[in-house]
Amino acid sequence: LLEQRVVLKLNYMLLGNYRESSPFINNADDDKGTLYDGKNMALFEEEMDSNPMVSSLLNKLANYTNLTQGVREHEEADEDEGAKKQTVKVTPQMGTFIGVYLPCLQNILGVILFLRMTWIVGTAGILESFIIVSMCCSCTMLTAISMSAIATNGVVPAGGSYYMISRSLGPEFGGAVGLCFYLGTTFAGAMYILGTIEILLTYIVPSAAIFKAEEKAQEADALLNNMRVYGTCCLTLMALVVFVGVKYVNKLALVFLACVVLSILAIYAGVIKTIFEPPIFPVCLLGNRTLQNHGFDKCMKTEIIDNVTVTTKLWSLFCKGSELNASCNEYFTLNNVTEIQGIPGLTSGVISENMWGSYGPAGMLVEKAMPSVPASDASQDKHMPYVVNDITAFFTLLVGIYFPSVTGIMAGSNRSGDLRDAQRSIPIGTILAIATTTIIYLSCVVMFGACIEGVLLRDKFGDSVKGNLVIGTLSWPSPWVIVIGSFFSCCGAGLQSLTGAPRLLQAIARDGIVPFLEVFGHGKANGEPTWALLLTAVICESGILIASLDAVAPILSMFFLMCYLFVNLACALQTLLRTPNWRPRFKYYHWTLSFLGMSLCLALMFISSWYYALVAMLIAGCIYKYIEYRGAEKEWGDGIRGLSLNAARYALIRLEEAPPHTKNWRPQLLVLLNLDSELSVKHPRLLSFTTQLKAGKGLTIVGSVLEGTFLSRESDAKRAEQSIKSAMAAEKTKGFCHVVVSSNLRDGFSHLIQSAGLGGMKHNSVLMAWPTNWKQSSDPQSWKNFIETIRETTAAHQALLVAKNVDSFPHQERLAEGTIDVWWIVHDGGLLMLLPFLLQQHKVWRKCKMRIFTVAQLDDNSIQMKKDLQMFLYHLRLNAEVEVVEMVRRWMFRGIRIITDESRSSIRRKNQSGAHGSAVNNQNAHLDDDKQDEVAQLIHDRNTASHAALNDKPDVSPERVHMTWTKDKFCTERNRNRDHSANMAVRDLFSMKPNQSNVRCMHTAIKLNEVVANKSQGAHLVLLNMPGPPKNRGGDENYMEFLEVLMEGLNRVLLVRGGGREVITIYS
Repeated sequence: LLEQRVVLKLNYMLLGNYRESSPFINNADDDKGTLYDGKNMALFEEEMDSNPMVSSLLNKLANYTNLTQGVREHEEADEDEGAKKQTVKVTPQMGTFIGVYLPCLQNILGVILFLRMTWIVGTAGILESFIIVSMCCSCTMLTAISMSAIATNGVVPAGGSYYMISRSLGPEFGGAVGLCFYLGTTFAGAMYILGTIEILLTYIVPSAAIFKAEEKAQEADALLNNMRVYGTCCLTLMALVVFVGVKYVNKLALVFLACVVLSILAIYAGVIKTIFEPPIFPVCLLGNRTLQNHGFDKCMKTEIIDNVTVTTKLWSLFCKGSELNASCNEYFTLNNVTEIQGIPGLTSGVISENMWGSYGPAGMLVEKAMPSVPASDASQDKHMPYVVNDITAFFTLLVGIYFPSVTGIMAGSNRSGDLRDAQRSIPIGTILAIATTTIIYLSCVVMFGACIEGVLLRDKFGDSVKGNLVIGTLSWPSPWVIVIGSFFSCCGAGLQSLTGAPRLLQAIARDGIVPFLEVFGHGKANGEPTWALLLTAVICESGILIASLDAVAPILSMFFLMCYLFVNLACALQTLLRTPNWRPRFKYYHWTLSFLGMSLCLALMFISSWYYALVAMLIAGCIYKYIEYRGAEKEWGDGIRGLSLNAARYALIRLEEAPPHTKNWRPQLLVLLNLDSELSVKHPRLLSFTTQLKAGKGLTIVGSVLEGTFLSRESDAKRAEQSIKSAMAAEKTKGFCHVVVSSNLRDGFSHLIQSAGLGGMKHNSVLMAWPTNWKQSSDPQSWKNFIETIRETTAAHQALLVAKNVDSFPHQERLAEGTIDVWWIVHDGGLLMLLPFLLQQHKVWRKCKMRIFTVAQLDDNSIQMKKDLQMFLYHLRLNAEVEVVEMVRRWMFRGIRIITDESRSSIRRKNQSGAHGSAVNNQNAHLDDDKQDEVAQLIHDRNTASHAALNDKPDVSPERVHMTWTKDKFCTERNRNRDHSANMAVRDLFSMKPNQSNVRCMHTAIKLNEVVANKSQGAHLVLLNMPGPPKNRGGDENYMEFLEVLMEGLNRVLLVRGGGREVITIYS
C-alpha cells in the first residue's frame, strides 16, 4: 500500500500538478480560466458542481449586505427631472440608541398619555390605574422578549412583525395576523388623527368649530361632527404628504421625537415645581359639584361693587334673571359656591383622596367627596353647566382605551435593515425602551394622583379650568408646551402610521399568500405603494367617521393584542419543538414566559371588550381559512409545520399499536394510475371517483410506475409526480402522490402495494381501472400484470376495486335520480354495501338510491332470503331495496359456489337459530363439496397434462393448454354438446374434462350477465363481486374473458373484491 502511494505521488509530480509551496486552496499562480481554484481538491470536483467550496461560500457571506427597508425611499442621483434614478446603497450604520431605542420611545409615548392618562387615573384611582399600566406593560415586555428571540434567530427583512410571524407560524397564521396588524396600524392612524383634531378644536382653536351646539345636550353631537369633518381633511392632507414622498416624513421624524421628549420633561419639571409653588388653576364647585368654567369669570354668586350687591355671570347661568329676587335652580339656592385649587401640589396629601376609583354612567355629575344639600328635583341638572361623564366608565373599558399607549414596540424590528448589528440592537433597544416607558407611565400615575385634584382628573376635556388641557396645567413653564408638543406628536404618529401600514400591506401582497390583495403589491416606479396607500386611507376614514377616540382605541387594541399573542405563540412553539434552526442569539427567553405573555394578551383582549375580541378572532379566522383554501402554497419552515410533524408522528405511533376496529374501518385507497408517453394521466376520472368515494376523509395515495432505472429517469419521475399532482388538484383529490421507477411495471406496482404508506397510515384498498383494450393489445403482459396485481392484493389482504369504463364516470356534475345496484353474490365482509353508502354522501351521487340484488340457487328459499337480507340491512342502518334473483341452473364457478354457500349458511344461522338440524346438513354438504372439488382439481390437472401430451403440437408450451374461451366459442361448444350437457349436473365430477370446466365458468358468466343486464341496464353504477383469479396461471386469459363477458353491456361497473375482513357491523 505504501509503494502504491509513492508511485501515485511521483506520477502526480511528473504531471506538473503538484506544488509543494502551495498548501492553500486559492493559489495566485493558478490558471485564471480554470473552473476550480484549488487543484488539490480534485477528489471533490464532482461535488463542487452542486456544492460550493467553503472558501467561496464564506466570501459570499462576508460580502452580503442587507438592503435597506421599504420605508427608505429611493434617492435620486441627479435632481434633474429627466435624470435616471439610481438606488444609492447605504451601509447600515445605525446603532442601538438611534436605530431602536428612540424610534420605540417615540412610537410608545403618544396621544393617550397626553389626552387620556389623567382621566384614567381620576376614574380608576391610583391603585387600579397602577394595575392597568402594569398589566399592559408586562404584556408588551413579555412580547418583546419573545420578539427578541425571533428577531435574533436570523435576518429579518422588510415586513417586521409580519415577517417574523409568517416565517415562524406559516403563511396562514402570518397572513391572518399580518392583516390584523395592518388593520391595527391603520386604525392607529385614525386614532392619532382624531387626537390631533381633538387638541386643535378643544385646546388650540375652539372657535374653528363648524358645528356649534345651541344647547348643552347637543354639545357631544356637535363635537363628533366637527371631528369627522376636520379628521377627513387632515387625513387627506397627510395621505398627500405620504404620496408625494416619504423622505419628508423621515426628515420630520426628529422634530416629532423632540416634541415628545420636551413634553415629558415639561411634565416632570411641573411636578417638581408644585412642591415649592403650585400653579394657580382654580376649580369652582357648587356644593360638591364641579362647574364648567366657560361662561363666568368669578366663582361667586354675588359680589359687592361700590357697596352694592350685584349678581355675577354665574348667577345668570342658574337663575332666570340677573335680579336678586329672580327664581333660581333649587340646588343653586341650597348650596354655596366654593373655589379649590385644581393642582394643590405634590405635598398636599391629595394622593389619599385619589387612591380609589370613581366609575359611573354617562351623564353622571363629577362630584367631590364633601357634604352638600341635595335638591328635590334633579331633572334640570342636565341643562346646567356641570362637568359630567361623557361616556360610561368601567375598568375593562379603561384597559382597552389605555393599551394603545404601550404599542409601538415593533419599531426597532421594522428597521432591522438599517442597523449595524440588528441581532444585538433589537433586544437591547426594545427592552430598554419598554422599561423606560413603563417607568414613565407608572410614575405619571403616581404624580397625577398626588398633584392634581380628583374632580379635575375626572374632567376629561378640562372644562373646569377654562378649557385647558389637564396635563398641561401641571407642566412647566406653560400649558402650551404640552399642547403644542402633543399636537405635533400626534401629527407625526399619524404620518408614520400612514407610512408604515401601506408598506406592511405591500409586503403581504407581494408574498402572494392572499390572491385578492395582489393588486396592492404594485406601486410607483420607485416602489411606493400607491394602491395600498389608497386602501389604507379608506379604512382610516372609517375609523375617523367613528369620531370618538375612546371608541377607536379598543378596536386597534384588539388587533395589536392579537399580533402580540401570535408573536408569543411563535416563540413558545419554536422553543418547545426544538427545531434545529431555532438558535437565537438572545438567550434570556423561556417558553413559560412566552406562554404567560400569550395568556396575558388573550386575557386583555376579553377584558377590554369581549365582543371586539370575538370579531377580531372571526376576522383572523376567516383570513386564515381563505389563505388555506385559496392562497398560494408557501414553505417557510414554519413552526406549525413542525407541530404538524410532531402530531403526525405521535398519531402514527398510536395507530401502530392496534389495527382499526370494524366501526372505524373506511377504505384507505391506493389508486394505481397509468401514464401515457407524455407522462399525463390516462384516466383522470379515476381521481374524480376517488374524490367522490372519499370526500376528503381518510388516506389516499395516488401511485404510478415508470419503467427503467431511477438514475436514468429521475427527471421523468419528477415530471410524472407534478403531472399527477396537477391532475389531483384539478379533480380536487386530497392525498399523496408516489411515483416509483422499476425495471418492469409488475414489480413497480408490487412495491407500491407492499410499501406505500407509513406505520398505521397504510392503504387497505386498491383502486385501478379495467384494461379496456386488453384483447387488441399485442403485448399480453398488460393484462397479465393486471391479474398479478389482483393476486398480490389478495395475498396482502387488501380490498380491490376495479372500475370499468371509468372515463364515463361522472366528473363534478350531479347525477339525476337513479340507482346504484349492488349484486351481492359472495360475502366480502360488507364492502359491497359500504361503498354505495359512502358514495351517497357526496353531492354527485346524493340522489341515487341503493338496490341490492342477491342470487338464489335451487335449494334456497328466496322468500326467506329476502326477509333475512332486509332484516340484516335494517340492523346495518342502510336504506336499500332488496331483490332476490333465482338462477335456473346451479352452475356457478367454484369460488362463487363455495363462498356463497358459506355466506348463505352464516345468514341462516343468524336468522334461523332454531333450524339446527338443517345447519348441520348444510355444513356436511359443504364439506362434501370441498372434498369433491379438491379431487376434481387433481383430476383436472392430470387431464390437462395428458391432453397436452396427446393432442398439442410439440412446440406449444404446457402453459398454453387451455384454449381462450370467448363467448362465440362457448356457443359453438354448447350446440355441439347440447344433449351431452343436459345431464351435466348429475355426472360424476371425476370424469370432468378441462374444456368442460371452462364451459361451466363461461355459462355462469353469460347467465349472470343476462340477469344483471336485464335488471340494472339503467343503473348509474353497478357493483359486482369480483371472482378470484385461477390458481393455475395457464387459465389467466380465460379468466379475463369470463370477466369481460360478466360485464358486457353494462356502462359503469365497479368490480369489488374484499380484503378478507369484516368492514361493516350491526353493533354500535
